[in-house]
Amino acid sequence: MNRLADATSPYLLQHAGNPVDWWEWGEAAFAEARRRDVPLLISVGYAACHWCHVMAHESFEDPAVAAVVNDHTVPVKVDREERPDVDAVYMTATQAMTGQGGWPMTVFATPDGAPFWCGTYLPKRQFVGLVQAVAGVWRDRRDEAVGQGAAVTAALRRAAAPVGPGTALTADHLAAATRALAGQYDQMNGGFGTAPKFPPSMVLEFLIRQHERTGDPDALALVRHTCAAMARGGMYDQLAGGFARYAVDATWTVPHFEKMLYDNALLLRAYTHLGRLTGDESTRRVAAQTVEFLLRDLRAGPAFAASLDADAAGAEGSTYVWTPAQLRAVLGDADGAWAARTFAVTDAGTFEGGASVLQLPADPDDAARFAAVRDRLLAARGERPQPARDDKVVAAWNGLTITALVEYANLTGDAAAGAAAVEAGEFLADVHLVDGRLRRISRDGRVGAPAGVLDDHGAVAQAFCALHQHTGDPRWLARAEALLSVARQHFRTEDGWYDTADDAERLVSRPADPTDNATPAGLSAIAEALLTYAALTGSAPHRDDAEAALSVLAPIVADHPRFAGHALAVAAAALTGPYQIAVVGGDALRDAAWRAAPAGSVLVAGEPDAPGVPLLADRGLVDGGPAAYVCRGFVCDRPARTAEELQAQLSG
Repeated sequence: MNRLADATSPYLLQHAGNPVDWWEWGEAAFAEARRRDVPLLISVGYAACHWCHVMAHESFEDPAVAAVVNDHTVPVKVDREERPDVDAVYMTATQAMTGQGGWPMTVFATPDGAPFWCGTYLPKRQFVGLVQAVAGVWRDRRDEAVGQGAAVTAALRRAAAPVGPGTALTADHLAAATRALAGQYDQMNGGFGTAPKFPPSMVLEFLIRQHERTGDPDALALVRHTCAAMARGGMYDQLAGGFARYAVDATWTVPHFEKMLYDNALLLRAYTHLGRLTGDESTRRVAAQTVEFLLRDLRAGPAFAASLDADAAGAEGSTYVWTPAQLRAVLGDADGAWAARTFAVTDAGTFEGGASVLQLPADPDDAARFAAVRDRLLAARGERPQPARDDKVVAAWNGLTITALVEYANLTGDAAAGAAAVEAGEFLADVHLVDGRLRRISRDGRVGAPAGVLDDHGAVAQAFCALHQHTGDPRWLARAEALLSVARQHFRTEDGWYDTADDAERLVSRPADPTDNATPAGLSAIAEALLTYAALTGSAPHRDDAEAALSVLAPIVADHPRFAGHALAVAAAALTGPYQIAVVGGDALRDAAWRAAPAGSVLVAGEPDAPGVPLLADRGLVDGGPAAYVCRGFVCDRPARTAEELQAQLSG
């Protein structure tokens, strides 16, 4: 047993029994490297990562390999989800040195953390040879390694400098981004790019808002095509709901089987808003099943676990794939053959060993039969080895999930989704807020040491704003304001926003990446929370800060909109107003308002002048009856007293 036995991270705990003498990231490891006069081996990964498991089995569990590592380095294991700041620094170096990135990430660094060799997965023989070569360089040509580390560190610091406010994002910027997305679109398969193909969740949300704002039918067509293609392919779990992280091909057929909380939260939001907009029953079904997946498979107490593994019993995807014979064994000949046709399971297969990932090329012709077959297959699948679950709670990802569940609950009336969102919010407020500061992760109710980064503050503040709208409780609004105050004080400088606080651990560079990736960038996450809080309260300084943060993206949105999807979605809401809707005196009018409100709107329902709820101030009943006030910048239209009047105001 090495030094990882007391780690909070399940990923680190997976390595606690390795013969490699792992250290957790921190000054103690650096001090040990200085004492022994050896370099650091920094290995970065995460619990659901297939190739991380492969390298662990090949190398880190091998005593002979471990002996080489332990003799020549101080090995440090890092969970990228627990320490996104550490990951960001060394991923930037890895991409600069190799032209690509990925996990597991393998970095050799000086005892002060300056990287001088970076790479990703390495087969055992190559890895052992590299460790020995690095040891030789450190012994015989150390000046080269130290000089390389100094040069890389200097480049990292130059690259990490934040971009200050620029030109405000305008309707022209959003139109240019929409045209660029249309030009990059995969007209055959939906989505963007070739293989691997990732779900463009934030871009979809932007295009939905762009359609609602401008009426652009092409923007909506891209969303409908992509959402249908993803949901019919193998990246969507046709039995249990929920999406895998990405497809290894361009057709959404075979996924990389890990399921991440953040993907499902962001996609739930897009499918919820698309279903509201189009009324499409299959879109609504996917949203409902994704909620079922989140509540059934990713609840970790009152909050939500980070991910499900790609592997089960050492084999990638083994839980999920089927052959025709396996279908017949569970369902019998008739239903087995029908299921094979319905789910596109063939003798040739789409995956390894002639197995197939279940797809749904068309809606089944017999809904009752489909439901019964689906239930029987899911029960049989439950008898197979199941993927491990990384049950740490990540603040930012839970924030994204709370917001998505609230929006779904508000639209559908799903009480379970709303209650789960409230419970998760209370958990973040009670456990992750320590002495007024937000912590990044917890596990089993025990909060971890890593400080929250900018995306944690943005996503959780946005979630608290969503809960304020869902419940009408002023405590959530106060909690959001407190988080935003910390962010504005500790993450922002005259030069712009950083991803880490000014009093956080000092790394070889202070990361500041404004672009969206698999999750919203800290910059766009905080911009959304600032804008939403401003809309709920009328705070001009928060609105100004949101617009200044978004303006950083102005130079890239037209040429690289896929890396600014969340920022574009927030900008679309800002250009719309966003709509501020206050409903007093009636649940029916509140429900109609949620159905009619464009994505990005804010809405609070309650009694007139409810204490601590600014949007309800001076908004009274009309002739003793319920009313809805549609406002922008706290300037309101004539109160709407019917759903038809409200719809007319919001569609204008």
